[in-house]
Amino acid sequence: MSTPSHPTGRTDPSHTDLLVVGGGPAGCAAARTAASVGMSSILIEPDVLCRNLYRIPALNNVLGGHTDGTALATAITAELHGTELCRIELGRYVTELRAHDDHVTATLDTGRHLSAPYAVVATGVGPRQPHDTPWITAPPDLTLPPLWRAGAEDAEGRTLLVLGGDRPIGTFLRAHPRVRTRLLVAYPAADDYKTEEIRDDPRVTLLPAEHLTLHPSDAPSATAELLDRTGTGHPLSADAAYLALGSAPTSPPGDLIRDPVGYCPPTAQHPRLIVAGDLRSPRYQRIQTALGSGSESALRAYYTTRDLPTGGTG
Repeated sequence: MSTPSHPTGRTDPSHTDLLVVGGGPAGCAAARTAASVGMSSILIEPDVLCRNLYRIPALNNVLGGHTDGTALATAITAELHGTELCRIELGRYVTELRAHDDHVTATLDTGRHLSAPYAVVATGVGPRQPHDTPWITAPPDLTLPPLWRAGAEDAEGRTLLVLGGDRPIGTFLRAHPRVRTRLLVAYPAADDYKTEEIRDDPRVTLLPAEHLTLHPSDAPSATAELLDRTGTGHPLSADAAYLALGSAPTSPPGDLIRDPVGYCPPTAQHPRLIVAGDLRSPRYQRIQTALGSGSESALRAYYTTRDLPTGGTG
């Protein structure tokens, strides 16, 4: 495929076949798949490629033999940097994303404008804090670290209060099978199904919660009052508190359509804005599904641009 150009024939560095917003697994898969069918792309990422993968100490549900996030992130990053048709814009973020009749325009934080016939938006999610969570009352300025930031030295011989029952708890336990720790896991009814994988670990005490009040503290230790689902109160104390509250979607401003909690359902979007990865929904937030949706998004742009049928074995 020829490089997009001005009518004069000069190469236009602000225009490409596909804009990819977000450099996680879904965005990287979109750019790599686009290149495999001859489409040029510009991938925009404010941090480093696959930044969240580096924080996953253990993997057990990803093909390819990778057993931790760092190994997978390193492999993906090397492949993207070796993809000639993909230009990577690191350290940049999109301040506005607009969909027009025949193209998409992305404005960067530098004021530059990039355009393409289609954009894959795969900006993913970020950690949810106590003040984002209706079943928790906490000091307004309180910010706690997610559990995936805790190492063996943070947990050994200590009791940790974990807010929420999200799946990083299971990842933490598998990554540190011999660490002697006690996790007090307070979680709402919406997280009941997520706790199945950790309930048999003797280091875990599950605390189904109706509400939890975190008390102010200047010390590393944490104290709280838990109201269980029978209406009974329980005082809690721990050496430290961590988060497993799940994530909040992080979409760029502009023409994306968001649901009441901030996710961007793919079927609700402008035809030229294709949402991939964790930004779609909390139901399929897995590395494997992100990779697949990113690849599918690039192929959707490819087939639609060329008005090709989507069937067959090509």
